[in-house]
Amino acid sequence: MLIGLVVTAAILGGGGWAAQQAMASSQAAPQGGQSLWIALGSMAAVGLVVGLVVAGRISPVATFIPSLVLLAWTVVYALDKNRALTLLPDGPSVNQIVRDAVAGAKTLLGSGVFALLGVALFIPVLMPSRWARRYDEDDEDYEQQPQEGSYY
Repeated sequence: MLIGLVVTAAILGGGGWAAQQAMASSQAAPQGGQSLWIALGSMAAVGLVVGLVVAGRISPVATFIPSLVLLAWTVVYALDKNRALTLLPDGPSVNQIVRDAVAGAKTLLGSGVFALLGVALFIPVLMPSRWARRYDEDDEDYEQQPQEGSYY
């Protein structure tokens, strides 16, 4: 469950911040710059975290939590745009980094990227092999085989 919360924070915070920084730096300097490379590196880090959670053999709850958050927020956005945007922290008392992450999250939410990520994170939840317990060699010793000379 903790990994799911970390992935959710990475997608919403890191992905939102990286999207905002990439858009701002591409508008300011079309040829790129240091801030563009930092934003692209942040996007790659978020993609790496998402990829490891989707492809790894960890609990499916780790992908279910962020997929549920992203898909639910997308549904709320589709039904009532203003209500979905009021879930984001906004105002002058919020730190600048958080404001950048919020602006990027608005862009990702409105463009459907969060819906795409939500579906991609939900697919591993549907695989039965992710819910099955891993094979352990110690399980064989639990029930011992009968001896040669016993009745049972």
